[in-house]
Amino acid sequence: MEKCPCGSQQTYSNCCAPFLEGRQNAPTAEALMRSRYTAHVKGEIDYIIHTVHPDRRADSDRKTIESWAKEADWKGLEILQRTQGSEKDDVGRVVFKAHYKYQNLLKVHTEDSLFKRVEGKWYFVEGVEPKRIYTKTSKIGRNDPCSCGSGKKFKKCCAKKGGF
Repeated sequence: MEKCPCGSQQTYSNCCAPFLEGRQNAPTAEALMRSRYTAHVKGEIDYIIHTVHPDRRADSDRKTIESWAKEADWKGLEILQRTQGSEKDDVGRVVFKAHYKYQNLLKVHTEDSLFKRVEGKWYFVEGVEPKRIYTKTSKIGRNDPCSCGSGKKFKKCCAKKGGF
């Protein structure tokens, strides 16, 4: 069974697939964040655009989203912080790091995303660069866990794929 790209350790069919296939709405802001990451991995551009808040959707540049989603080799998602965003909230924030390889370079996209729930459905509103307290850089040793979240040692994962 295929593990979900969002890093939840669940199978894709039990995690993000019901959201991407339109069978369910994401119940929390974090679930929507994870499903949007998975949509990038799977190239599901319509899902990415349709989960943008209706007031902001016109600002979505389909070509840019599609280019980034399809040209990047997605390596993993780290959730750094959640604020509200439960099934009982109408607003939530998720700070995350998305690891990916682009033009043969490993990169990290770090974002503090705002989500709002409208009529029971969560939407992405905006993402900003988080305050520096959320990000820290350090040199990764060959025997350290890989920063992409795979659970493997760095030397057996991203270092082998062209590393930092």
